[in-house]
Formats: sequence, C-alpha cells, structure tokens
Amino acid sequence: PTKKASTLATDRGRIERHIKPMIGTKRISTVTRGDIQWLMRQIAEGKTKADLKTGPRGRAIVRGGKGTASRTIGMLGGIFSYAVRQGMLADSPVRMVKRWKDKRMDRYLSEQELERLGHELNEAEARNENPKAIAIIRLLALTGARKSEITTLTWNEIDFDHGILRLRDSKTGQKTIPVGKSALTILAAQPRTNDSNYVFPADKLGRQDAERSYFQGIDAIWHRVRSKAGLADVRLHDLRHTAASIAVANGASLPMIGRILGHADAKTTQRYAHLSDAPVRKVVEDLSDRVALAMGRGRTAN
Repeated sequence: PTKKASTLATDRGRIERHIKPMIGTKRISTVTRGDIQWLMRQIAEGKTKADLKTGPRGRAIVRGGKGTASRTIGMLGGIFSYAVRQGMLADSPVRMVKRWKDKRMDRYLSEQELERLGHELNEAEARNENPKAIAIIRLLALTGARKSEITTLTWNEIDFDHGILRLRDSKTGQKTIPVGKSALTILAAQPRTNDSNYVFPADKLGRQDAERSYFQGIDAIWHRVRSKAGLADVRLHDLRHTAASIAVANGASLPMIGRILGHADAKTTQRYAHLSDAPVRKVVEDLSDRVALAMGRGRTAN
C-alpha cells in the first residue's frame, strides 16, 4: 500500500515477464538458492527478453541485463521475506545471493556544457519550438526537480510569495521544493487558462480531460536540443544530478541537498557524497597558495 502506482506497475512487469516464466511453476518450499542464482543469470543473459503487444497501440519491450537481473532478484527477495514473516518458509532462498551492483549512470554537466545547452534552448525558442517544452527543460535545470514534478505541476501548488512548490504528490509523496527567482520568473510567465489547472497543459485538450491532461511532448524536443548541443549522452534526469553537483561544489551539506531535491530517505542523498570533496579541495588549494605565497615573500626578503 505504500508503493506508488508506477512502482507497482514495474513490480508487476518483473513478476509477469521475468519471474513467472522461469520459476513460476515451482512451489515456494522447493525454490533453492541455486534456483535464484540460475534465475539471475538467465535474466542477465537476456533469456527473458521479449517484445510484447499490450494493447491496440501499446508495446512492452522487455530487456535483460545485469541491472534488470539485480533489481528483479532484489524485489523477489522482498517477496520471499514476506513469505518468511507469514510463516510459509523458515528462510528465504534469496538471502546470501550476491547480486551484481546496479550501476548508476550519473552524468553531471560542466559549466561549459550548461552554456551550450542554454544556447541551444535559445535557438529552439527562435525556431518556434514548443515553448512549454523549453520552459520545462529550463525548470528541470534550475530546480533539480524530477520530470514528473514539473510536467504535472498545478497552479495551486506554486507559492510565489515564499518561493516554494508544495507538491500534493510525487515519487516520495507530499513534499515541498524550494525554488529560486529564475525558476519563479519562468513559472510566472506561463499563460493561464480556464480550461486546465496544470501549469503546462496538453496542447490539444478536450474539455472532459482538462483536469488530468498535462503536456507530454517534451522528449522529442529534448532529443533535438541535446543533439545540437553535443550532449547526446545526457538524459533529462541528469539535469537533476547536475543541480545537486553544483550545490555540493558550492559547499551545500548533504542534508541540505536532500532538502532541495526532496529526498525522503537520507541514504538516497549519499550518492552525492563523493562530490563533497570539491569545496574541501578548493579550501586546501587556497590555503596552500597563500602559504606558498607568504613563504615565497620571506625567501625574497632574505
């Protein structure tokens, strides 16, 4: 009950497309640690990959790989732990199974790359690309918010007086995001309409869909902009990582970063811990430069 609908959908997909086809017919009491290790290898080697039709226009492309295998086995561990708590098993066969590390492909934009991105956004604006998409991309870079937190933002969630977004719902539930003046200026510039409460409503909107249809055409424009900026390997989510890295470089503490990004768990913010050496390095460099300069003057005087 604590999981969001999108997380539940992902879990169901892993159960239906990876777990059940491989070990779904086994009784839980017969599943061994060897079975779990075998399952993990099968998923990693792509034995469960598929291209499935999910509706008149829907497709589900199921891929394997070590990351998928690790996440699937991690979720399966939760299922077996539940079975243990319910008295169905004495021990979980997933326990002690060593998973591959889930490699996080974090990408941080340099100041020069941000400059190129800003230039291409201006060029896109001049080409009359969709202004909503351009505004959303700029807001993602300025706030460090998640894509869904900006695209589904409503007018009554913006507190212009205090510079805060009061989100009714997000990946981690209700939360507030502090935002700067540049972001508030972009938000204030968005045209308001009586047809929708979304700050970025869908371009084509039927009256019956007014309260649930928000703009969803950002990806195509993002791909064009990043390609022209020479940033083909950069994802929209990397703008969030970049905002965090800049804050850390400016001396912000990890708890403060967690507050800015709206992390519900302090462990999530720890992924930026290695970046906290940057301000320390700057202090050390400044210190050594000043000491060397003072000692150099002393040698000259002697």
